[in-house]
Amino acid sequence: MKAKKSLGQHFLTSQNALSKIIGAGDVKTNDTVLEIGPGKGILTGQLLLSGARVIAVEKDLSLASFLREKFINEIKKGQLKLVVGDILDFDFSNCSLQTTNYKLIANIPYYITGAILQKFLSADNQPERMVLLVQKEVAERICAKDKKESILSISVKIYGTPRYVATVKRGSFNPPPKVDSAVLSIENISRKNLKNKKNEEKLFKILRAGFAHKRKMLSKNLNIVFGKEKTIKALSACGASPSIRAEDLNINDWKCLSEQLVVSSM
Repeated sequence: MKAKKSLGQHFLTSQNALSKIIGAGDVKTNDTVLEIGPGKGILTGQLLLSGARVIAVEKDLSLASFLREKFINEIKKGQLKLVVGDILDFDFSNCSLQTTNYKLIANIPYYITGAILQKFLSADNQPERMVLLVQKEVAERICAKDKKESILSISVKIYGTPRYVATVKRGSFNPPPKVDSAVLSIENISRKNLKNKKNEEKLFKILRAGFAHKRKMLSKNLNIVFGKEKTIKALSACGASPSIRAEDLNINDWKCLSEQLVVSSM
């Protein structure tokens, strides 16, 4: 089973990294876990040993066939459901996940990290927790380890609390990727920061406007959309300086701005 570059496959081989992922997922007996890209099933096996019910979505037909043989007993018992397809086309209703509490735990293809975060964090039925193996740089950016926020970090924090769990060296994979990776946990996932769908769209529209030109002051970016007078008034109401940059605002600041600014053409 050779890794396919076109699918971003890097098979995890480190037992230490596996332990970190399972620990971060707080996997318990009878948990429902959605796994993306199970590959050769090393993480799948650990999830099954933890007593979880696993739904594994695999796009690679040859790997799906391999997994059917490897976990034939678990599939027969109903502990493992193998879905062949692209996770970005995944239909929650096919596995009854539209009404089920579940956790998303996976070593994901790095080139679709953003799409996976968007799909599941904004889903009608969100996972209660996500534990993902992602590029180290991406995990650091999401957790704002340099104390500077980004549109990615705030987009995640709108829905949950990201936590940098552990670094996973590139040698922990076969074949090894060009960069180190990290275990990222997103906990306490909910819509508590959002009143409704319209409020969600409004918040993201303001967020995109604020980060439109990273080197500019936030007020300059928002002026373009809302006008100078409304922008200054909103920043003042939220206790933010007119010279502040978007990267210096936290999730509460953005919530405040979304309440102060009126978005037209929604």
